[in-house]
Amino acid sequence: MELNKLIRENIKKLEPYACARNEFSGEAGVFLDANENPYNAPYNRYPDPLQHKLKEEIVKIKGCRKEQLFLGNGSDEAIDLVFRAFCEPGKDNMVRIDPSYGMYQVCAEINDIETRTVSLDENFRISAKKLLRAADENTKLIFLCSPNNPTSNLLDKEEVISVLKNFNGLVILDEAYIDFSPGNSFLPELNKYDNLIIFQTFSKAWGMAGIRLGMAFAAPEIITVFNKIKYPYNVNILTQQKALESIKENSKEKNKWVSKLLEARDVLSEELKTISCVKKVYPSDSNFLLVKMDDANKTYKYLTDRGIIVRNRSKVNLCNNCLRITVGSEKENTMLLLALKERDL
Repeated sequence: MELNKLIRENIKKLEPYACARNEFSGEAGVFLDANENPYNAPYNRYPDPLQHKLKEEIVKIKGCRKEQLFLGNGSDEAIDLVFRAFCEPGKDNMVRIDPSYGMYQVCAEINDIETRTVSLDENFRISAKKLLRAADENTKLIFLCSPNNPTSNLLDKEEVISVLKNFNGLVILDEAYIDFSPGNSFLPELNKYDNLIIFQTFSKAWGMAGIRLGMAFAAPEIITVFNKIKYPYNVNILTQQKALESIKENSKEKNKWVSKLLEARDVLSEELKTISCVKKVYPSDSNFLLVKMDDANKTYKYLTDRGIIVRNRSKVNLCNNCLRITVGSEKENTMLLLALKERDL
């Protein structure tokens, strides 16, 4: 892959903004360079714009190099940066699987990039041939999500590899739910494919959706482009501090949470199958279930009236009459099951 041919011309020429903490990083006794208030430490100081200390801890658990890691305000920031860095508005296009996470298309539309959708088959499997056939000389990006949202299944590894090997643009693989999957992350494959970008997050398995911290892993040249165009202080000091604290203190706890949720998922799946309004529970490689109902709209309203909120996916391709149900605590799962059983009475 020739990355220079993919980058937008204006991005190549861009002189990035240099903030005070870019020009000096390290220890000092007096900081008079950023027009900060000297009171109310430590929140009076701007955060590290490149999150060096946090990245040092993340690479230990992810097995990559710091220069292969970008941190953003959730994965959504990295999704948007891909379009802003590599896609020429009104000219280029991207290919995505359907159904999948909706922000890929939203970001494409915001950036005036054409979206080409390739439907999964009836078993929610991808076809590398169909994805590649949908691409043309103006296709810069192919978006994949594995395990996929909302179908909850891990994508076939050989099909993903076929896309990587045969596409001259960038392949974005969103692994937000990979910690819950029996399959392995593509992170160990990162050095094999210079056109691969992997997204992961602290929102799911780590239980930190509220701090908004997403990760992008890619070749150093791609990460350099992201850092060139991102906002100067995109990850705030509170997020950096909380993430550092959790990595150091909750790594074992996080693994326990995952194991507990996987056990609860299997129990919930089997219990749902015994309820008459449930027509099918799809296999899951994530922390949620896609469930086909006899009438998803009616069931959704019934549950919301009782203060139980699930996601109605009925209007999504291949998901007619389906609800997406997150695996909750034992108490939350019990409340859901009791409500659905009461509806059957």
